[in-house]
Amino acid sequence: MGNFALTCCSTADMPRSFFEEHEIPFACFSFLMDGKEYPDDLGRSMDFASFYQKIADGAQPTTSQVSADAYECMWTPLLELGKDILHLTLSSGFSGTINSAMVARESLRGKYPNRRIEVVDSLGASSGYGLLVTELCRLRDEGKTLDEAKDWVLETRLRVHHWFFSTNLESYYRGGRISRTSAVFGTVLQICPLLNMNTEGRLIPREKIRTKKRAISEIVLRMEQHAQNGLDYSGKCYISNSACYEDARAVADLIEARFKKLDGGVMINSIGTVIGSHTGPGTVALFFFGDERVI
Repeated sequence: MGNFALTCCSTADMPRSFFEEHEIPFACFSFLMDGKEYPDDLGRSMDFASFYQKIADGAQPTTSQVSADAYECMWTPLLELGKDILHLTLSSGFSGTINSAMVARESLRGKYPNRRIEVVDSLGASSGYGLLVTELCRLRDEGKTLDEAKDWVLETRLRVHHWFFSTNLESYYRGGRISRTSAVFGTVLQICPLLNMNTEGRLIPREKIRTKKRAISEIVLRMEQHAQNGLDYSGKCYISNSACYEDARAVADLIEARFKKLDGGVMINSIGTVIGSHTGPGTVALFFFGDERVI
């Protein structure tokens, strides 16, 4: 497990097999749908297809952040093993879960005075958050210290680009990102909003693009403009999607055709139930390392 233990939250939107294979405990957010609460446990309690179909049929899920008690339960076994912990949270621009993590850390500090728990805001979400977790796992396995890994993520987190487009505007209206008028006319005109993450880790509308075909081209263009080393980008590239795999695959095919040096090709994941409660179905999100986000 390396010189320290690495933990995160379910909202990193990586496959359960990834966390199990790399020994990365994760804390689950939760969501309420049709009067019942479910853990955001990577599709185990409710599979992603059912979740997004329920939203398409009119369900309006709400979400809850990870509690301090849940963090304590996740961290205590690691502390008992004598491990220091680096925990990466979902962006504070999305959720206040970092505050729960800090409360849990203070509670455990008195019980384990010789151990460290470092909590770092990813300023990212979904598989962009997962991209940072992936690289921290690599650093851990290479034998880097907790301080080296923490310094790396603090220096790097604003270089993870998050670009989203959606073909379904209803959830963006309900989330307050667009007006009802924009949602109605946008649907009629086949408008796909293009959004990205700003320096505060908030999702910001950047452009209104007409037709899905053009949105697919535009999101790939953003990678050409911002990826580290341009078309010679040799890092990892992740895509997450909410019940629109074909659209995600179309983006991935364009990227793999243009970026010949990718590390392992494009990984396509599902947007989980917490992020997906806010995006709804029809969202494609692209993540890669590039120049530093400036606004």
